[in-house]
Amino acid sequence: MSMQGARPASPAPTQPRPLSVTTERLLRLAPVGKSEILAGIAADFDRLAAAAGITTRLRLCHLLAQAAHETDRFRTLEEYGGPAYFARYDGRRDLGNTKAGDGARYHGRGIFQLTGRANYRRYGALIGLDLESSPERAKEPAVSLAIAFAYWRDRGCNTAADADDIVAVTRLINGGRNGLAQRRQLLALAKTIWV
Repeated sequence: MSMQGARPASPAPTQPRPLSVTTERLLRLAPVGKSEILAGIAADFDRLAAAAGITTRLRLCHLLAQAAHETDRFRTLEEYGGPAYFARYDGRRDLGNTKAGDGARYHGRGIFQLTGRANYRRYGALIGLDLESSPERAKEPAVSLAIAFAYWRDRGCNTAADADDIVAVTRLINGGRNGLAQRRQLLALAKTIWV
């Protein structure tokens, strides 16, 4: 038998692991998401997830539903508004905003819309970056993802996610029940993608 002209068999395409976060899967969750945000999140998600305890389907789905809501379905990593809107954060000692202009300087950025000088200082320290001096870095996809995982772990979100309690997860992420109906829809959709 001659092997001349025979081609080696092509390897079968690899399927992503069930809990793997890929750009394609994120697009199914948020078809309107910006490609650079989706790709930036997908690039490091699987590598960083375990350190935050994102090791189950429920945890993953809850985190991504919250992230999709907070980012307007991955269209932005920066809170909408301008200086006049962000002024509502000025003088908010609960956020560590004690200097004039802190509201605008430390407005919401990142996957979970990190807000306030104190949070920029705290979560910057947790991920090893001086976000207080460079708050703009919080909207870089890779930095934003690291902050989100640190925040998720620090706030103890896994317990609420394990109980499949979207109200509790929403309170931990956002402080209230803001956007709860959309968060529920996104969670239901996430559960159909990460099976």
